[in-house]
Amino acid sequence: MSPSRPYQPFLLRALHGLTGLFLIAAILTAYWTYDTYDGRWGRIPLPTYQDIEGIHGTFGLWTLLVFPAFVIYSFHRGQKRLIQSDSQSKLAQVGKPIWWYTLNRVTNTLALLALTFALFSGKMMDETWLPEGELNHGWYYAHLISWVVMVGAIAVHLLMNAKVGGSPLLLSMLTWQFRDKDSPTLWPAHASQWWSQVQQGAWIRWFQPMTAMIVLEIAILMSIATAWIIPLFKY
Repeated sequence: MSPSRPYQPFLLRALHGLTGLFLIAAILTAYWTYDTYDGRWGRIPLPTYQDIEGIHGTFGLWTLLVFPAFVIYSFHRGQKRLIQSDSQSKLAQVGKPIWWYTLNRVTNTLALLALTFALFSGKMMDETWLPEGELNHGWYYAHLISWVVMVGAIAVHLLMNAKVGGSPLLLSMLTWQFRDKDSPTLWPAHASQWWSQVQQGAWIRWFQPMTAMIVLEIAILMSIATAWIIPLFKY
């Protein structure tokens, strides 16, 4: 591995890669679903495929399953890549390198929020709405908006990372090489140690002090949990 290339933790690459892969597939099938069942704001000549909504839902579900682990990683071991307590003052230094780095952290954080909105609104929908021509539900409009926001968030996320780190940073997220201390074979031992600490009450320290970022993390995780719970009462 070139010493000039930034090194990204392998767990970050794995979670980021899975989330990104499922998300891109969900976005593409989301448009195909819109093109098949709606198309009121324009469409392209994609083949009509009645089962596309189910495929889109599957990719959305896979994203939803991986996303909580990615959120927990991002707000703990990856916290330096998110918005900081002093970000507002650094954003005042327009044009300077620190301004770009801070703006990158802000866009990373906004991307997590955009994906939370997309996943939550998707879970609030009923899979029978579109096949039955019911296109005026509020959650359907919210889900449409969420995917437009998500596409914009991904575009800005890629552009900002390219600006801050260039192609070496982007390519560092795609390599499968890892250092010995970062080996997946060590993950079970790390998970066992973490669970042991949780049983001993270490989780209490996670909320001390109660910062804005901890509140944001809890809000995202609660939104994901709520997205699973609310549909249970629809039937």
